[in-house]
Amino acid sequence: MTTDDGVRGPLGPVCEAVRGTGWATRALDLDGVRDKAAFMDRCAAALTLPDWFGRNWDALADCLTDPALARGARGQLLVVSGWREYADAAPDDWAAAQEVFADAVAYGREQKRGLEIVLVMGPTRTD
Repeated sequence: MTTDDGVRGPLGPVCEAVRGTGWATRALDLDGVRDKAAFMDRCAAALTLPDWFGRNWDALADCLTDPALARGARGQLLVVSGWREYADAAPDDWAAAQEVFADAVAYGREQKRGLEIVLVMGPTRTD
């Protein structure tokens, strides 16, 4: 199953349920990403980031903590898949990405604006 937000496989019904609570869902598929530039490009496209997104860690942090990211929803669930290749190819950059993700989630919780990020550990495709 693929949802309208691009989440595939067994996570599709989970995202459907999350949207039923008023949260938005997004998929960030990192399959084939091997460097920071490709990671930033994939984030910009998948999350529909604004034109001012500077494709660096600080800009990503700013975008993830911007209330506009959820576009009027109560919160946002970001499902990240295909990340292992990037983690293996660029471990320092992947560590930086995880830090940005964790800080954005913590900030969202402090502000009572939900942002949760789930890293898919297994395959998401059933085809």
